[in-house]
Amino acid sequence: MTTTSTSNPPTSAPLVRQDIEIATRAADHFTRLYYAAYDSDTRLADLPKFYRESSSLLWNGKPFQGLDDLQRLIQNMPMTKHEIQSFDCQPVPGTSPPSLLVIVSGNVTHGRGPSGNPPNTPAKTVEGHPRVFSQTFMLVPDTSAAIKPGEVAKYYLGNHDG
Repeated sequence: MTTTSTSNPPTSAPLVRQDIEIATRAADHFTRLYYAAYDSDTRLADLPKFYRESSSLLWNGKPFQGLDDLQRLIQNMPMTKHEIQSFDCQPVPGTSPPSLLVIVSGNVTHGRGPSGNPPNTPAKTVEGHPRVFSQTFMLVPDTSAAIKPGEVAKYYLGNHDG
């Protein structure tokens, strides 16, 4: 006798208003903290705190996995200044609190700005001039983090593109 088993796909609870509120607060909090750390002189020490060893990152088509890869990438990046113009956040059902898909856009200046370029820099160089950027992040709830009552859930970067 042969039996076949059919399994139903897992179902997730629908998102509720509280999920949307958590997502909005967490995305706003993350965006402010992440770009402040990214633009700081201490970013080599600060940015890895947003990641875990399982985190991955795609930068200009090149994949990076884990904290060591991330630190090597950060060491080779010029100074930056980000101006966030907008962000969007979508909670992803399946966990409570939900994972968050965050899309951020704005302008970024690499280097010290036009006045920081050497005098012989061509006028049309992009180095030191603001450029439009867009980044997409998947924030994953950090179940090991202690959360105080009324506090926004803590998240880490599961993966993102740069």
